[in-house]
Amino acid sequence: MDNNTLLNEVIAKAQIWLDGNYNEETKKEVRRLLEAEDKSELIESFYRDLEFGTGGLRGIMGVGTNRMNIYTVGAATQGLSNYLKAQFPDVPQLSVVIGHDCRNNSRLFSEISANIFSANGIKVYLFEDLRPTPEASFAIRHLGCQSGIILTASHNPKEYNGYKAYWNDGAQMVAPHDENVITEVNKIASVDDIKFEGNPALIEIIGEEIDKLFIENIKKLSLSPESIKRNSNLKIVYTPIHGTGVKLIPRALKEYGFTNIIAVPEQNVVSGNFPTVVSPNPEEPAALDMAVKKAIETDADIVMASDPDADRLGIAVKNDKGEWILVNGNQTALLFIYYLIRRWKELGKLNGNQYIVKTIVTTEIIKQIAERNGVEMFDCFTGFKWIAAVIRENEGKKEYIGGGEESYGFLPEEFARDKDAVSSCTVMAEIAAWAKDNGKTLFELLQDIYVEYGYGKEKGISVVRKGKSGAEEIAQMMRDFRSNPPKEIAGSKVKVVKDYDSLKMTDLDSGKVSDLIMPATSNVLQYFTEDGTKISVRPSGTEPKIKFYIEVRGAMTSRADYDAADAAANKKIEAVRASLGV
Repeated sequence: MDNNTLLNEVIAKAQIWLDGNYNEETKKEVRRLLEAEDKSELIESFYRDLEFGTGGLRGIMGVGTNRMNIYTVGAATQGLSNYLKAQFPDVPQLSVVIGHDCRNNSRLFSEISANIFSANGIKVYLFEDLRPTPEASFAIRHLGCQSGIILTASHNPKEYNGYKAYWNDGAQMVAPHDENVITEVNKIASVDDIKFEGNPALIEIIGEEIDKLFIENIKKLSLSPESIKRNSNLKIVYTPIHGTGVKLIPRALKEYGFTNIIAVPEQNVVSGNFPTVVSPNPEEPAALDMAVKKAIETDADIVMASDPDADRLGIAVKNDKGEWILVNGNQTALLFIYYLIRRWKELGKLNGNQYIVKTIVTTEIIKQIAERNGVEMFDCFTGFKWIAAVIRENEGKKEYIGGGEESYGFLPEEFARDKDAVSSCTVMAEIAAWAKDNGKTLFELLQDIYVEYGYGKEKGISVVRKGKSGAEEIAQMMRDFRSNPPKEIAGSKVKVVKDYDSLKMTDLDSGKVSDLIMPATSNVLQYFTEDGTKISVRPSGTEPKIKFYIEVRGAMTSRADYDAADAAANKKIEAVRASLGV
C-alpha cells in the first residue's frame, strides 16, 4: 500500500469518529490530528485497529482505533459481555470483578467498563481504588464470578495502558475462551453497538473486606513462623515503584510478622507518570537504584520491589563482598522452589502427590530439585496463564507447592491464579528470616543451592529486526533453525531438540522422535547439549525481535567456588553466542 492510499484510508477512519457518537473532547483531538501538517500521529492513531489478543488489549493511550481509549476499551467490554451471556445462559446473575493499577486513565477505563457490564445486566464488583492484580484474581474466585478484567499495562512505559481478561477460575483466559472473546470483540462494528449507559444498581464497590480476606489467606502460607518471630526486625526495604503494591505489600509484611519495613518515600507516591524511574520494571537495575541506596543507608537485609500492578517481584541482596546485587528472575524462582520443597519435606508434608510448575525457558535446576525430592514438575509455555492452566488441570488431584517463571513472576498459592508480588514478598521475607535463623544470608543460601545442585547461569538476548523486512528475516531465522539445527553449540554436542510448533522431541543420538504433551503449539525451539547447556529460541509475539534464552551449567564444591563458576559460565555464554551468531 502506497503512502497516499494509506493516508486516505486513515482520513476516512478518522472521519467516522468525527461523524459518529463520540464525545466532543475526542472529536476535538481528532480534528487536531487531521489539521496537523505532519500526519504521522494521525496515521499511527488510525492505521489499524488495536487488536484484542489472547492477552487482552495493550497500547499507547490516545484517540483512534489503534489507541487505548474509552471506545476501544468499550468495544472490548461489550464483546466480553456478549460472550459471557452466551456462555452462561443458566446463571441467574452473571458477575465480574474489575480491578486497576496506578496508570493514567486506569480508573476512568474501569468505571466505563463497569457501566458497560452493568448495562448488559451483569453484576459488577468494582474495587474502590487501585489494587494488585493478584487480589483481583482472588476476588473473582472468592465472589464466584464468571469473569473479571484488570486495567494495567504491567511494567510498560507511562504512555501505555492495557486490559487483561480473566475467566471464572481467576486466571487469564486460555483457549477456547480467549479466541472466542476475540471473535465477539471483532463483531463490534460501531460505537453504537456499545452500551455505555450503566445501571448503578448492578455496581457494587469493594475494598477493605477483600483486602482482609486476601491477607488472611496469605498469612496461612507461612512455613517457618518461629523463624519470623526470631527475626521479626529483619530490615526490609520495599518499593512499589509508584504502583499498587503500596496498598497491600507493607501491610501484608507487617501482618505476616515483620516489623521493620523501610519505605522509599519518593516511590510510595502513586503516579502513572512514574516520576523517579525511566521504566517501572523491577527487571531493570535502574528501577531499584533508590531502594538499594536506602538499603545502604540503613544496612538493610533485603531489597524488594514490585511492578505497577504488583504481580512481579524484583529483589536485591548483599553478596559475600558486601556489595548489593540484583537477583535475577531465575534465581528468585530457584530460592522459592528450594525453600518451599525443603520446608514441606521437613514438616512431613511431602507424600509423592505434590507438584510444582515452571515455564520451559526457566532454569532446569528447578527440575533437579523437584526430582530429587519426589515432587512432580510440569513445564509450560511462557506466560502465567499457562501455569494457572496446569493448576486448574490438577485441582483436587494433586497438591500445588508453587510455580514461577524467569520473568520475575511467582505464585506460592492456589487462592489466586496469577503471579503475585504480595504473597511473593511475604514468602521471600520469610526465606530471608529462615536463612538468617540458619546463620546464612540469602546470597549464601543461593550459593548453597548451587553447591548442592550444580551452578547455573542464564542470559537472555533479543535480536531486534524492525519493519516488514525484519519480520521476514526473523521468520527465515526460525525456518533455518528448523531445517538445519545445530549439531553442536560452543563445542558441546546437541543431544535433544524440542520443537513446540510441531510438538515433537528428537533424541539426536538414537534418532527417536516422541510427542511433547502441551495444550497448544508455540513457535519455540529448544536445544539441549551434552554439557547441560539449554538454548531456547522464539520470536516475540509483541515486538520486532527474536529472543534467545541461554542457560549454561557448571559445578561448585563450596561457596568459595562461586566466583570461578560464575566466570566460567560467562565465558561459556559468550561461546554459545558466537556459535549461534548472536
